[in-house]
Amino acid sequence: MREVFILGSTGSIGTQALELIANNPGRFCLRGLSAGGANLALLARQAARFHPDTIAICADKGKEFASVLTQLLANADEEETSPLAVTVGKYRPEILTGEKASSQLAAQASCDSVVLNGITGGVGLEPTLAALESGATLALANKESLIVGGALVKAACRRPGQIVPVDSEHSAIAQALASGVHHKGLTSVNQDGRSEVSQIILTASGGPFRGKKRADLAEVNAQQALNHPTWSMGPVVTINSSTLVNKGLELIEAHLLFDVAPESIVPVIHPQSIVHSGVTWRDGATVLQASPPDMRLPIALGLDWPTRLDNTVTPLDFTVTQQWQFEPVDHETFPAIKLARQAVASSSSHPAVYNAANEVFVAAFLQEKLSYLQIVDSLAQVLSEHTGVDNPDLGQIMAAQTWAKTKAQEIVMNAR
Repeated sequence: MREVFILGSTGSIGTQALELIANNPGRFCLRGLSAGGANLALLARQAARFHPDTIAICADKGKEFASVLTQLLANADEEETSPLAVTVGKYRPEILTGEKASSQLAAQASCDSVVLNGITGGVGLEPTLAALESGATLALANKESLIVGGALVKAACRRPGQIVPVDSEHSAIAQALASGVHHKGLTSVNQDGRSEVSQIILTASGGPFRGKKRADLAEVNAQQALNHPTWSMGPVVTINSSTLVNKGLELIEAHLLFDVAPESIVPVIHPQSIVHSGVTWRDGATVLQASPPDMRLPIALGLDWPTRLDNTVTPLDFTVTQQWQFEPVDHETFPAIKLARQAVASSSSHPAVYNAANEVFVAAFLQEKLSYLQIVDSLAQVLSEHTGVDNPDLGQIMAAQTWAKTKAQEIVMNAR
């Protein structure tokens, strides 16, 4: 039975992971949950059902929330029974609180554990480092922590393959790499140190504005940008998908995860979201991973890599006619991917600035303080003004993020 810790349990990734655990009794033992405190009622229901040893509340009012959670747990424990645990008296988990609570929870893991990091944003960096330092397998849905931490995160790995990607695209790339004759771990290099990979194919749905030109996007509002045609995601990821900033972040992530140069990562628009990415080998063959657009598949692989769970999703039906479409990216209308390449080329701290500044601009757009086109235009401005740092330590990464957010907030204040 595999021990699991879930960071960000009340979000989309966390709730789907718990569904998978519930559907596979005897396969997993849930040891810990963490959440930000915005949905304590859901967190209490999750805890009452699965009875983890430890719960982490990562919020400024963590101690106040802990009191509320304790009462909610007492009520929920009387109403719900868990098929995965035996209740002896009242269930009373350890409750961790404060900004470091997720990191403290991740540090409780061991080399036999899996830590699923489903936290959103750059705040996931320290929990990622704590999970890696514990020796646990890190199922990484929080792409921002790798993008922000870069070499620091890679240096924290205690063994090859310790990070298993949960993004659908990077899970697809990992699966494609696993088909290689010389594959060992999640690497593009064979036993002789020679790259087996010619290109990484990184697919994108194109979001709600596929086919639009820049002039068409001048009056876009939040409701339109949040109307993703394929995926159901949180607001930040959905806005990032519409601007293709998300694809820029994923390009940086793929570069770091698989040791492939950014120029060898080819983004392509695939509106059906059936092919999730792939690998072109040096002999000219391309291996693509295809499945329905359902995050349960990469989450399941992250929880139990390299083993596959039974009947995770309904497979594609090849007895009916299907058409899969692929288009080049319109970099003039959507320059975010080019900015990501520039960030990687500029310095090791530029990707952290790319992510941090974008978080501010997306929040401002959602609050109607910034226009849609100003999100990426302003991001380009911040990147151009950043003095990069090569091989930054954790303090320098945090300083770069703080600088980026401060600069971004200044731009927002002067906007419109």
